[in-house]
Amino acid sequence: MYKNDKVIRRYSESFKLKILDELTTGKLNKYQLGKAYGINSSTINEWIKKYNRKDLMNTRVTVKTKDEITRIKQLQKEIEQLKKTALEKGYGCFNR
Repeated sequence: MYKNDKVIRRYSESFKLKILDELTTGKLNKYQLGKAYGINSSTINEWIKKYNRKDLMNTRVTVKTKDEITRIKQLQKEIEQLKKTALEKGYGCFNR
């Protein structure tokens, strides 16, 4: 085999759907399924997009208290004030 020879794998529609079905059960996650079948998890992500199975994509839910939200807004205002002060003093690294 030569250095530039690559193995191109093609997966059948039924195999792709089987993987997605196994992912739906929740027994194994994408990384575990990928390891079990020798598939990169990014390939599984492509299949999720292809078959419009957004329910299987990882989602991030951020829960914040009112205090945290208030604090974040205060810090953002402070950052803007500091940028403004820096520009007034002639520090040009904060240009937008």
